[in-house]
Amino acid sequence: MHPRLTAAAEGPTAFRYWATRDSGGRARLRHVVRALSRVDLLPRDEIAHAFIAGLAQGDPVAERFVADTFHGDLGPGAARDLLDRALAGSIDAVAQAPDSMRALFAEFEQTPDWVDPDLVEQGAAVWRRWGYALGAVGNAGTMDTYTEASLAVPLSLSGGYAGKAALNRYLETTKWWLEVSRPGALLTPGSPARTISMRVRVMHVSVRARVMGHPEWDASRWGVPISQSEMLLTLLGGSVAPALGLYLLGYVTSPQEMRAVLHFNRLCGHLVGCRCEGFMPETVLDGWRILFMCDLARAYDAGALGKELVESFVPAFAPLEDQRGMERLRARYHFWLQSGYGGLFMLPWNRRRYEMPSALPGIAILLARAPLIATLELLRRASPEVDRHWQTWSLRQWERWYLWQSAGRRAKFDAARALRR
Repeated sequence: MHPRLTAAAEGPTAFRYWATRDSGGRARLRHVVRALSRVDLLPRDEIAHAFIAGLAQGDPVAERFVADTFHGDLGPGAARDLLDRALAGSIDAVAQAPDSMRALFAEFEQTPDWVDPDLVEQGAAVWRRWGYALGAVGNAGTMDTYTEASLAVPLSLSGGYAGKAALNRYLETTKWWLEVSRPGALLTPGSPARTISMRVRVMHVSVRARVMGHPEWDASRWGVPISQSEMLLTLLGGSVAPALGLYLLGYVTSPQEMRAVLHFNRLCGHLVGCRCEGFMPETVLDGWRILFMCDLARAYDAGALGKELVESFVPAFAPLEDQRGMERLRARYHFWLQSGYGGLFMLPWNRRRYEMPSALPGIAILLARAPLIATLELLRRASPEVDRHWQTWSLRQWERWYLWQSAGRRAKFDAARALRR
């Protein structure tokens, strides 16, 4: 538990699970489902307790490294140089690496016993098939969580998803998604996927430390920023949520593929510092139970910060004033798509809280494409060759969009980025 955390044993006060579990519409839905199917929509109490405790847990190994270097006497420039040298070669080649850095790399380079390489590759293949849709659905789900100040405050302070910079952090995340989904990338030492994962981990730790020390952060109310439990929600937003949600758009993901992509996401999370010992879902249903629990526990306390984050994002895809011809049409198309994904995958009662562009053109495009995607999904089950081409094409299209949208700008993953206020 973070030393500045003052939350009571029940957890951060804004996470209202124990107060809302047995009342309201979602509680009634839970009782109906349990009566009809004997399936409980909520996790066992010991899992809930572990998840709530995880809201107060950060990443101690990486935190010691960042405190020693980026936020210590060494300073951001020299610390970044040390990290770059170790990632480019080996930690053993960095003679002046402090003990905290050696401990971080020792943990990072050790493959956990639970990793199944075949499952990891099957999960990566699922991400390659989803491609652009994964990022768009993930963003819609993320916007849906901006009702919560525990998520909105760090993002607003860091500026990554706010105002005119709303698209920049999404592009950085897209670069990471692209690299980790490449064949064999997660388990290949020195791969761009692993290098970026370490940079993301260090960046998260740096932001966590800065936000924890900011007067706008209330640790007793929200726990720690970018906590273990919040990182787990991100992993579920890249696995169980799109696995079912994308059925609507023609993507047919089998139960086995769902389990594989959950396993793949667990390894992705491990590399960026997510451990979640004692409450990491092992099944798709367990993942949905945690998502349902978190929806039930919402405090709806983000206010203007959440409004800025949500209302900044989709307009960031709109055509620029200097774009003309096909470039402008291409930008308009992606603006419509992002609006459509938001319209389909944000919860309606949360979406109504914000002023957002019309989702109808994008929804029409997405639903019109769904039969073609469903056909390809069925054909790839009958033909490994079709499956291989489907993965390759989808990943290539996603990368082409990223390169066009980023206009050649290099993703920075800057651990020294100052808070904007």
